[in-house]
Amino acid sequence: MNKKGQANNHWFLIRVTPNASRNEIAGLTGGVLQVKIAAPPERGKANRELTTYLSRVLGVRKSAIAILRGENSRYKAIAIEGISLDDIIKKITN
Repeated sequence: MNKKGQANNHWFLIRVTPNASRNEIAGLTGGVLQVKIAAPPERGKANRELTTYLSRVLGVRKSAIAILRGENSRYKAIAIEGISLDDIIKKITN
């Protein structure tokens, strides 16, 4: 918790590559997290798969991850709550 008593809340820019052979974090390029998702980009399937995948990798609830911008774009801004920035970095770089 921060000084105001609110849970940790961080946001990131992500570039999603749908229709990949498997779900994986492909790296960090220019401050944008590259994520490959196996689901197709139709009717929100890739967004749901992205949320599920990130929640599993980071060890947070799916409801702790929100897409702030870019629901219909490869580039997304997401918010993650309930985990420290150090823990996020450790988990996405492993």
